[in-house]
Amino acid sequence: MRRPGNLIAVLALLAAPAAVRAGLYYSDEVVAELPSQWRGFLLDQRLLRQIAVKPSGSVPASPARQRYRRAADKLAQAARQRDLTADEAADLGALYVRLGEVERAVEVLRAAQRRHPNHFRIAANLGTAWQIQGDLGQAAACLRQAVRLAPGNLQRAEEYQLKLVRLRRQQRDAQALDDLFGVRYVGDDGRYQPGKLGAAARKKLPSDAAAVVQRLALWLPADGRLLWQLAELAGAHGDVKTAASVMDGCVTEFGMRGPELLRHRRLARAAAGQVKKPTPADAKAAHGSHAGLLRPRSPRPLVSRLEQAARPRVRGTGVNALPWAALAETTLDREYRPTFSPYLRELDGRRITLDGYVQPLSGREEMASFLLIEYPVGCWYCEMPDLTGIVRVDLAGGKTLALTRDQVRVTGTLSLNATDPESFLYTIRGAEVKIEDGG
Repeated sequence: MRRPGNLIAVLALLAAPAAVRAGLYYSDEVVAELPSQWRGFLLDQRLLRQIAVKPSGSVPASPARQRYRRAADKLAQAARQRDLTADEAADLGALYVRLGEVERAVEVLRAAQRRHPNHFRIAANLGTAWQIQGDLGQAAACLRQAVRLAPGNLQRAEEYQLKLVRLRRQQRDAQALDDLFGVRYVGDDGRYQPGKLGAAARKKLPSDAAAVVQRLALWLPADGRLLWQLAELAGAHGDVKTAASVMDGCVTEFGMRGPELLRHRRLARAAAGQVKKPTPADAKAAHGSHAGLLRPRSPRPLVSRLEQAARPRVRGTGVNALPWAALAETTLDREYRPTFSPYLRELDGRRITLDGYVQPLSGREEMASFLLIEYPVGCWYCEMPDLTGIVRVDLAGGKTLALTRDQVRVTGTLSLNATDPESFLYTIRGAEVKIEDGG
């Protein structure tokens, strides 16, 4: 089989890195290499936050909460019949933290720590539980132990969580931005200008700052001040639209009203309003100026089955909804030959529908064919998805689509490609497109 052409070869080099266990330490939660792309990170971080939302008459439990509830109840039942192993106790504590039952988490983890005093995940989970409960002294004591016990690839993040707890024990202003990196997010003139970090501040800012804070925000998804820190980092990397959007979330979703945040939000929104949308013609040229932009190592942080509900059965007639997760299950060998899952093979040649975002194949504003990706990217050359996350769309009967940044719903016939390395793995033929309102 021939080696793929330039486009496919470049995309294939972005095969997902080996995953590591991270976040709050629950064995069924696996996190890809960080930092993740901003949009993918925010989707998964919100998903984690929703697990703690208790159902009410108007708000049903999310699928992720239902799955975590079942897992916690299963371990709790086992604990009534026998002593849990150290790993099981760590998992049960983590599940209770995710479910918002922090007192139960502390109870389980304290008992487990007495039996297993040198177990890293128990110490780390207990430290996080104490932090969420507001006992920062107990949190610091547990996190010091977690730092001592942490494996090398997690020690740095544990150190920063301990630093965060120590900072907050000393702070009087609960609305202030945490000084995690000793950096003021200002320009060379000392003024706050979103997207224009000064040279001295940029030199001082650690290269892995975004990865560190993303990891902390996965551990503590209800912590709005960590999201504010991520907004400042997005602005420091030149992405003022993401900075403004995340700051909006801090105010509207977390109710944060500190004067510094409100001022930064106002300035970020003004800067974002001045950003001209890139066109396909100048995207490659713009890529050359992206030296300061975030270099994501994964499209989304969560590699677990967190948001996968029961997969719908394939219907022989009508239209089947195609989950992006099913596309991600495709594997490639060293010659880029794909192995499709049985579920995906069953959809081959059938009518499917898939939601996503348009990525042009050329510089034309009116397109008969385009690429569909799960969520938008700022720069195709910096943030392109994996090969398994790209679908070619060929519109039906001479129709064209004007370039749009809104989410679209594509309906057509799925065609899998296992033989031609110069083409894409998936094509939707005879497609019709509907622009989703508010997408």
